Amino acid sequence: MLTETFLDYHEDGSRRSSMNKLCRQVSIESPGLCMKDCVFNFEVPVPDVPAKGARIRVVCAGACYRMRNRSSSVSSVSSVSSSVSVEESGYNPAFYGVRDGALFPGYEVAGVIDELGADVTPTAELSVGTRVVLYPYDGIPHGYAEYIVVPELTYLVALPDNLPLGVAAMLPSGALLAKNAVITAHSHVSELLKDRAADHTIRILIVGTGGLALWALRIAEHHFQTPEYENRVNITVATLKDEGFRLAAGELKKVNLVQWNEDLYEKQLIERTKDACNGLVDIVIDFGTTSRSLHRSLQCLNSGGVVLVSEDVAERLLPKFSRLIHERNQKIEPVATGSIDQLRNLVKYVANGDIVPPPHTEYSADEAQSVVQKLCMSEIPGRAILRFHDIQ
Repeated sequence: MLTETFLDYHEDGSRRSSMNKLCRQVSIESPGLCMKDCVFNFEVPVPDVPAKGARIRVVCAGACYRMRNRSSSVSSVSSVSSSVSVEESGYNPAFYGVRDGALFPGYEVAGVIDELGADVTPTAELSVGTRVVLYPYDGIPHGYAEYIVVPELTYLVALPDNLPLGVAAMLPSGALLAKNAVITAHSHVSELLKDRAADHTIRILIVGTGGLALWALRIAEHHFQTPEYENRVNITVATLKDEGFRLAAGELKKVNLVQWNEDLYEKQLIERTKDACNGLVDIVIDFGTTSRSLHRSLQCLNSGGVVLVSEDVAERLLPKFSRLIHERNQKIEPVATGSIDQLRNLVKYVANGDIVPPPHTEYSADEAQSVVQKLCMSEIPGRAILRFHDIQ
């Protein structure tokens, strides 16, 4: 635990230690062609506690990275995930698993409140020692530091005792993006059902691989299990690689599955998908978002349908497809990461067992370099979680 022998304060009221304490920070950059020199370890000062905020002792964090050519102002654990295609990234296709196999945008952190700010009064929900997950707000600290601070307690969500910190660390980015995508899809489902016969089925196609698509699948199954939608929403998952296919195949109950094998011709993949979906679909949630996968999704979409893509890639891809979607009377809609209220709901549903998280594997933060190498070769099923401290 962090100890201090003397305390004073900055002019803004934040607490400052007279001892110049250091803690470890791990920074993960996108791998180069030889998969070396992508993980960097530093010693950084333990951050001062904001007057109205808190300092968090990081226990678990999702293994994400940032592109080398991005600005240093971007979080060093921000992942471009599946948003960068082979032709756009310039990297060797051997690293396909890094871009679309379980790395999500954002900062995924679960830990324990180490100290509260001078102007903060502890509550029954949030106090020193409370286990929390961190909402990925704008301006979140860079890198995987052992201690991070939040300017306000509103960015923290308390965790029930029965929710492991390794599972909680998967929720703030990948799961939250999937949750918001399903909520957005729900609004389109409601509108479509207003004008359809009572026995009409809305078809949804989820495109992706590994953990992110599985989050969307499990959240969608939970979300649409109410009597109003239970028999009126049909879900198909299109997986982009073998690992995603194997994971999804063990999950599916009332869900169809189609494998998008990139060795096949586009026409074959489109026909295979339409066969699995029993026709064209009404909504696509595309987490595999490359130009190729998005074009394929549009070919599987009804006139008047919508493709939901992450906000991170929408700006790059929308101009390329503006003419096509206009001609086909289709829409591409960006989806943001999600709200803190949605994160609270995820915490509740996962803790109660209503939504079962996808597989994950925990590694010591000291193993970050080998973890990145394994992710490059798609050797880790589901999510990889880095653990800084051996506590729950």
